[in-house]
Amino acid sequence: MKQPERLLAEKLLEISAIKLQPNNPFTWASGWNSPIYTDNRKTLSYPEIRSIIKVEMCRMILENYPEADAIAGVATGAIAMGALVADTLNKPYVYVRSAPKDHGLENLIEGNLKPGQKVVVIEDLISTGGSSLKAVEAIRKAGCEVIGMVAIFTYQFPLAVENFQKAGVELLTVSNYSAMLEVAVETNYIQESDLEALREWRKDPANWVPNTKNEL
Repeated sequence: MKQPERLLAEKLLEISAIKLQPNNPFTWASGWNSPIYTDNRKTLSYPEIRSIIKVEMCRMILENYPEADAIAGVATGAIAMGALVADTLNKPYVYVRSAPKDHGLENLIEGNLKPGQKVVVIEDLISTGGSSLKAVEAIRKAGCEVIGMVAIFTYQFPLAVENFQKAGVELLTVSNYSAMLEVAVETNYIQESDLEALREWRKDPANWVPNTKNEL
């Protein structure tokens, strides 16, 4: 039986939720060159994959955070998955916006949290951790305790590890960059020769320069 991290990595590659292009990199909104593009929202269109993620997240929460009072999804990518997890666990659910609404009550958190509640945050993708930890800050300001975060996938950036440690937040993920690279080679999605560039990017993504010497 495949480990969940490897099984999910294989599925994400199959449906192009993850795309790898080490010799023809993407440009992120930050301006970084990147050999990978990830859109985990695609998983919502595939019941089997959606179920794998939901079940694994619920298992992680039950095993690691049995005291959880509520579930919070991070907008926008984790809103749907967070709701699925909360529904399965029969827990109250809220989601956290990236910025307050510009009209009405100007809510940052949609739904009702009670001060003192222990909250598990659901996220779809962890890069540097910046936007995810802003959601944590909002929940803490609401008087609640964030006891952990569970995400679909992480790039495993050293900066993200540092940011989560500084914020005092434990992060668990269903799959990760290392597992995905192993699967990508085994399934011939990429060649063994691509691995060095892909691993170097993860170490210092802000300054990574793609090797284009073999391109026409």
